[in-house]
Amino acid sequence: MKVYNYSVVIEPDEKGYHAYVPALVGCHSFGQTIDEARVNISEAIQLHIESMLEDGEVVPEELEPTFVTKLSVTTA
Repeated sequence: MKVYNYSVVIEPDEKGYHAYVPALVGCHSFGQTIDEARVNISEAIQLHIESMLEDGEVVPEELEPTFVTKLSVTTA
C-alpha cells in the first residue's frame, strides 16, 4: 500500500469550511468545522486516488508542498 502526501487548503466559506487539494484537480470537500473539513477531505483524497487508479490514470505526486501566504495590497 502506497502513502500519498498532499498539501490541503482549508478556508472559510458561507456554510463552514471548504477544503481542496491543489495537486488533485477536482478534489474538494466541505465541513461545518475545520476538523470536519479535515476528516472529509482525507476521505475525498482517498476516494479520488482510488478512482484514478481504477481508471488507469497516473496519480500526481506533490514534490514540493504548496506555499500559502497572506499579502496586503494597496489600490488607488
